[in-house]
Amino acid sequence: MNPLFENVHEAAVFLQTQLHRPPLTGIITGTGLGDAVGPLDDAVTLNYGEIPHFPVSTVAGHSGRLLAGTLAGHPVVVMQGRVHLYEGYAPTQVTFPVRVMQALGVRNLILSNAAGGINLAFSQGDLMVIRDHINLTGENPLVGPNHDAWGPRFPDMTVAYDPALIKRCRRAADRLGIVLKSGVYAGLKGPSLETPAEIRFLKTIGADAVGLSTVMETIAAVHAGMRVLGISTITNINDPDRPQPASVEAIIAAANRVAPQLNRLIERVVGEIHAGEPS
Repeated sequence: MNPLFENVHEAAVFLQTQLHRPPLTGIITGTGLGDAVGPLDDAVTLNYGEIPHFPVSTVAGHSGRLLAGTLAGHPVVVMQGRVHLYEGYAPTQVTFPVRVMQALGVRNLILSNAAGGINLAFSQGDLMVIRDHINLTGENPLVGPNHDAWGPRFPDMTVAYDPALIKRCRRAADRLGIVLKSGVYAGLKGPSLETPAEIRFLKTIGADAVGLSTVMETIAAVHAGMRVLGISTITNINDPDRPQPASVEAIIAAANRVAPQLNRLIERVVGEIHAGEPS
């Protein structure tokens, strides 16, 4: 057996001994958004380093903890922080947590991130539901031998972000009085942020926001047959005609301010997802 498959199996078996209930929904939080989910009921908390073979976050704004419990009455597993290609991790390492969630039986994956706004109709602090993405990382987690038990060799990406989940998210936002924007997310490798010329290019090809995560996880989740919902927190606006320097500290601070609002939205969405579903 491929060592990757063995490592995923080992991590999943370990987590099965720690969790009270099998999770139905997985949630991965982005930079500065570790508090965007919770608190969970009947929660179990593990540092990533305690989980066999689990990649460990190395950047600010990612606490590196896995939480499992119930949210809105439904079993979930939450990653407080993720790892990125720019940290030196391979695509299969970035998506390792998604594969572990797949092995645990997760059916729905909610991805959040901090993103720079390209659409000038956006404002700092907006939430944007991702309707599609552009992969500009030059990487793909499916390169190499395909593990048929995980998914098909050539997964279709026509509807990578599940329309039904997007609809539920919009309905939840409306009920909470949250203005929810919609757009295309461009995923870059980083870690350098974008030049004004690159922002012009991204705008030309149809991107509304840009970030350094999410795309690898979405590809793996679609391959795994999961339904994916992506939500970007717009932490700054990238206007190439009036460029303003952006620091990681400012991005984290902006994400922290929006985290409570995102928390309410995600909790409502989880309740919407599982309405009428067996738990």
